[in-house]
Amino acid sequence: MKVKMLNEQEVFFEAMDILLKNLTPSKMARLLATWQKGDSDYLNIRDQLFEGETVETLYAQIKKIERAKGYA
Repeated sequence: MKVKMLNEQEVFFEAMDILLKNLTPSKMARLLATWQKGDSDYLNIRDQLFEGETVETLYAQIKKIERAKGYA
């Protein structure tokens, strides 16, 4: 299995695009303000979101989503 690693800027812009498509502008602004203040514990959130996941399981989920959206 080969995984293409994106740089941080590419990931950031993709994430912003996804958020802009799924959040109202006010929610997006609040989220970005919270991130800038550092009120959240990213490592704790990451551990909760990806508990029990591996690179392989995440990759499989990504491929499934891409196929469903016609990307792959």
